[in-house]
Amino acid sequence: MYRTRYLIVILLLFSGKSLFAQAPAWGGGADQQDYSFGFTFQYVNNYFKITKKPNWRAPFYDPVEGKNVTDSLNSISSPGSPGFAVGFLARYRISEHLEARTTPSLIFADRTISYTYITPSQNVDKTVQTTIMDLPLELKLKSDRIQDFRMYLLGGIKYSMAIASKKNPPDIDPLDALVRNKSGYGSYELGLGCDIYFEYFKLSPELKFSNSFGNVLVPENHPFSEPISKLSLHTVTFSLIFE
Repeated sequence: MYRTRYLIVILLLFSGKSLFAQAPAWGGGADQQDYSFGFTFQYVNNYFKITKKPNWRAPFYDPVEGKNVTDSLNSISSPGSPGFAVGFLARYRISEHLEARTTPSLIFADRTISYTYITPSQNVDKTVQTTIMDLPLELKLKSDRIQDFRMYLLGGIKYSMAIASKKNPPDIDPLDALVRNKSGYGSYELGLGCDIYFEYFKLSPELKFSNSFGNVLVPENHPFSEPISKLSLHTVTFSLIFE
């Protein structure tokens, strides 16, 4: 009698794992298809890496007024500027651990350049105001799936195209002039993230870094463009991707 009870208890203990274990979430079946689609929300923070000309400190001489309209510069810097983006995802599975994807996004994020002068009252921040369409092409390298979780690395290139940007009128006051960027430029991207599987969808928090190729500055003859030889755009993006 007691042996029978002990046997039942032992059988329950050994079978408990299979009786009560939770099966991995389906994730909407995204990994079972060669193609899948989704959408993304992004927090963006970008800043410029600034290369200055040898004589960048020199006051700016305005030939129209026939005099210097600024004092000597002390510094030029670019603090990080936040923004946001929305986009969609298109994914193609190459193998179990490798996929190609694109995440075209519309980005609303200004960039800022700060100028400080010998005369503090002349200090000014210039904002580069643009709305950008990003067109990336990336490869995603995935780890093995552990229950409802897997890590990944990604890398690729993207082309950024300005949709709306302001221009300087021909007769603008030099002190009111805007710093302008090229309407199109390329960048390379590196990032990491994780796939989290739910019953009907897959969520991917992701951190990505990108740096532009070449010079994104549009050279113009005014006090805020003239001291700069080159601008490179550096961007940090945190994304939530729903697939």
